[in-house]
Amino acid sequence: MNVTVTEVPAGRLPARAAALLDAGHRLALTAAHEDPDGSLRVVYLFTLAASGDSPDRRAELHVRLDPSDPVVPSLAHLSFPAGRFEREMRDLYGIVPADHPLPHRLVRHHHWPRGWYPMRADAGPPPEFGDPEGPYPFMEVGGAGVYEIPVGPVHAGMIEPGHFRFSVVGESILKLKARLWFVHKGLEKLFEGRLPVDALPLAERVSGDTAVGHALAFCLAVEDAAGVRVSPGAQRARALLLELERLYNHVTDLGALCNDVGHSILNAQFGRVREQLLRLNAATTGHRLLRGGVVPGGALLLAVPDAAALRALAADVAELVDLALGHTVVLDRFTGTAPLPLDAARDLGTLGYVARASGLDVDARRDHPITDLRPALAVATRTSGDVLARFQVRAEEIAASVALVTDLAYGMSPGLTSYWPPLSAPGERASGIGVAEGWRGTIVHRVELAADGTLSRTKIVDPSFFNWPALPVALTGAIVPDFPLVNKSFNLSYAGNDL
Repeated sequence: MNVTVTEVPAGRLPARAAALLDAGHRLALTAAHEDPDGSLRVVYLFTLAASGDSPDRRAELHVRLDPSDPVVPSLAHLSFPAGRFEREMRDLYGIVPADHPLPHRLVRHHHWPRGWYPMRADAGPPPEFGDPEGPYPFMEVGGAGVYEIPVGPVHAGMIEPGHFRFSVVGESILKLKARLWFVHKGLEKLFEGRLPVDALPLAERVSGDTAVGHALAFCLAVEDAAGVRVSPGAQRARALLLELERLYNHVTDLGALCNDVGHSILNAQFGRVREQLLRLNAATTGHRLLRGGVVPGGALLLAVPDAAALRALAADVAELVDLALGHTVVLDRFTGTAPLPLDAARDLGTLGYVARASGLDVDARRDHPITDLRPALAVATRTSGDVLARFQVRAEEIAASVALVTDLAYGMSPGLTSYWPPLSAPGERASGIGVAEGWRGTIVHRVELAADGTLSRTKIVDPSFFNWPALPVALTGAIVPDFPLVNKSFNLSYAGNDL
């Protein structure tokens, strides 16, 4: 891994960022910091995929700001994700992105008083609820026959809160606005002052269905900061756990998609396979959601998954997929529904199966590898970008994950595979980056360690942060009854987005 860190004056930030983007880098993360001396600093992390035998490259631009007038030039005209990072940063730190094209609040809700920034050291306890800013400024669509359908934030199902406002003519959706951040937890603040080993349970719970992905990204970041070299065996064990997490989540989604078009029997059958995978997870790490498998500097396996049993489950899933796509109702509802065009997927910075279903060949297992998965790794892509494509990519990734687990498990023994040298306090301030391909897409964690080894800052980016803006784009022109199906085909995390 090659990391370059550059201090950049605020005025030169747009030019330096544009040069990196033009060279093929991706803006993976933007993080505001309040340093011990009270100064404010913004870190922009750009990543470039590995090419051939060349390792991936990472570049950080650091911009220091005057805490009495924290203003930074907006990069929204260069990168759509940059604009959303900037809005988040303004709401939580009070750092103003100058000339931002959409300066609406993003994270903060109407009951947060003006001038209260919860990530600042002087924020104090949460204030009393109020209504100083009024309702969220939704765009109103006018015209003959246009009406609005508000949905949420409280839903009938077992999902987290989110408000969806549809502007509709008949049943056709003209515009959808998704309003999230109803359960802001202050999670990044909870990391501060903790030792990495004590913060690991927080990382595992960023998004409950992505315990391995977030734990791995967090541990990679801590190890990078501490200068710890993790053994090849531990990295292979981690890669195996990552695929087990991908398996049970993808199987769940395939069943749920069938259920959303009225095929509850197929959903039940996929649920049967899911339960077998969860039991396999429990045997592997002691937890059905694979918690405890990834630890700072290593991995812990109580058992190695049986390759023959996994291959049997893969054959079971393949048969169910054939049954689903052989059913005319299922195939007709999936085909052509809510396509996300390639250009839109690229411009929005989408990740994971959402990106790959639209033709973007992105996968951190290959582009930012922790271990060499060749030749077993096969990255599935489609070009139609519709519900069918997102279903097919998941189905192919299940087969690929079973092949990877079979390859990784060969010769592996249960037990703790640990690191060298021991994880210890760095003795000076240090930072590190962790990148992992979770089942939804690329996860990035960036940590800063104080001299005593405690965490002074942790920035977390779940792929849902990048993918949520793509959902309204895909739904434009769709019909209202297709929303549950399309929403499930994206299956984005509320918790991972709302930290």
